[in-house]
Amino acid sequence: MVEIIAGEKGKGKTKYLLDMVNTSVAEATGNIVYLDKSQKHMHELSNKVRLINVMDYPITNSDEFIGFICGIVSQDYDLQEMYLDSFLTIANLADDQIDHVITKLDEISKKYEVKFVISLSKNEADLPESAKARILHAL
Repeated sequence: MVEIIAGEKGKGKTKYLLDMVNTSVAEATGNIVYLDKSQKHMHELSNKVRLINVMDYPITNSDEFIGFICGIVSQDYDLQEMYLDSFLTIANLADDQIDHVITKLDEISKKYEVKFVISLSKNEADLPESAKARILHAL
């Protein structure tokens, strides 16, 4: 399952995502990973959540990003949820690639039973139709 938190920059998507991940920790039976563009939110996350600063890795396009995600999934059989903050930045996405990458994440989600929650800096109206159906919360 892929869920999206959508809204323009500065609308509170990260705070919503952080609250969501910290609430999820109490109920989770598996591991949780939080991908971000910096270590900035390290102290706001539960110590049970693995924070990965994607900018520490040489990811230059969306295919490399999907490979990075597959690497994380492959090394942790207990992985239950992944939260992706600043999705367009960490995945190096252009607008025309959003649908493709979300489709790939959905395939990974179904095959390995990992839930993805994405923070996406776009208005709901500006998203592809396939992404609109996945919106959990729009700000």
